[in-house]
Amino acid sequence: MDFGFSKEDEVFRGEVRAWLAAHVNREADRGDWERTLGKGGWIGLGWAESGYGNRTGSLTEQVVWAEEYARSGAPPRSGHIGENLFAPTLIQHGTEEQKRRFLPPVAAGEELWCQGYSEPGAGSDLAAVRTKAVREGGHHRVTGQKIWTSLAQEADWCFVLARTEEGSRRHHGLSFLLVPMDQPGRIEVRPIRQLTGTSDFNEVFFDGARAEHVVGAEGDGWRVAMSLLGFERGVSTLAQQIGFAEELRGVVEAAVRGGAVRDPLIRDRLVRQWAELRTMRWHALRTLGGADEPAAPSVAKLLWANWHQRLGELAVQVRGAQAAVGPGEWSAEEPYRIDADQHLFLFSRADTIYGGSDQIQRTIIAERVLGLPREPKGVG
Repeated sequence: MDFGFSKEDEVFRGEVRAWLAAHVNREADRGDWERTLGKGGWIGLGWAESGYGNRTGSLTEQVVWAEEYARSGAPPRSGHIGENLFAPTLIQHGTEEQKRRFLPPVAAGEELWCQGYSEPGAGSDLAAVRTKAVREGGHHRVTGQKIWTSLAQEADWCFVLARTEEGSRRHHGLSFLLVPMDQPGRIEVRPIRQLTGTSDFNEVFFDGARAEHVVGAEGDGWRVAMSLLGFERGVSTLAQQIGFAEELRGVVEAAVRGGAVRDPLIRDRLVRQWAELRTMRWHALRTLGGADEPAAPSVAKLLWANWHQRLGELAVQVRGAQAAVGPGEWSAEEPYRIDADQHLFLFSRADTIYGGSDQIQRTIIAERVLGLPREPKGVG
């Protein structure tokens, strides 16, 4: 793919930079920031001609927006799941009534979403979900547990993959349900404390929670869920790489400042990280235009997850023993403090697990792309 930026794209880049410079507030409440983005017309650029977004951005304009957003140091998005995962899925599989109900609030930054996929016994093996939903009149009652649910403590809605056909197995008998999170006594959210001391993920317990909307046909949830995973690795991966570049720059500066750069092995690793990041960018650009490469999402996940994990290891290696020391003095009010390099190292341990583990990605490539025999059950 011949991917480049036109003069019009660069004019758009200037508009984006000017708006971000005027509006970015790193101390803003995340909900307020989403609404600011909505008022500015920046949510839903990739919704094509759905008619429910704000402005419509070309593919290259979407890339420009994602890159400039990452460069600006703007706050992390709490609306990413609704804008980039749920909305494209609803546009493809939802009814017009569902689109009218759910897309405008996402575009305005007024309703936040979380993703109810993984379970304690069904993480990377999504087809093993056990959460059940029983039809009761014109709605479903959902019972079960989801885990590693990002932003569940802030979300207004959750799209849930649940088993709606009694006795069904694997990818059969599943449905894609939309569940409002404000159901006291029916939904409980428990934050999960991580190695980093933060709680980005949650356990979510459903006890007869009400779900009035099914996206796609009942029992066709697997197809809907799989199409969503394809959206998960689109333009946003390029913005992710801008963030990676900033982290790499910090590691290089630490290596120069502390003298570790004099070690030829460290220098080799720094250069390799830079070269691999450039390779990931060109791979993302090459496959962004919808090229018929079924392995592209799995290849991209394997590339960035392992690259980021190695960067975390390198970040602490260049600092030596000092990397084991926390910033500042310990206090009862703040007993667990880590700096940016330590956070990078600890958080990146999960990169090769969440979003589809390395083992699952390699199995997808082997079976669905290379046509290799399926692994016998009970092996591995």
